[in-house]
Amino acid sequence: MMETTNNNIQVQPADPAKIKKIWKVAGILALITAVEFVIAFTVSSGMPRNSLFILLTLWKAFYIVSEFMHLKHEHKVLIWSLGLPVVFIIWLVIALLNEGSAIFSYFVG
Repeated sequence: MMETTNNNIQVQPADPAKIKKIWKVAGILALITAVEFVIAFTVSSGMPRNSLFILLTLWKAFYIVSEFMHLKHEHKVLIWSLGLPVVFIIWLVIALLNEGSAIFSYFVG
């Protein structure tokens, strides 16, 4: 005897407010991604374009975490305690890359 499975999952009852919010989040993320594509094909490469990409990527990452991991609805102290170390880590990576290239250029010429 063969067993059949039904993989159709339906939420009962459908909540129009949640569906509207999901579409709103998807639209905002699609808009930011479209802006990134426009910048990628119109702006010449260099430090301003790279900085803009990093800022837009961080903005999308924070928005995703705030909406899907519900960080937006937490206390402000928790948000700052999670976000501030990320800022310092990014600053550390940029400083190490800058110092590393300075040391490399000193030894190479």
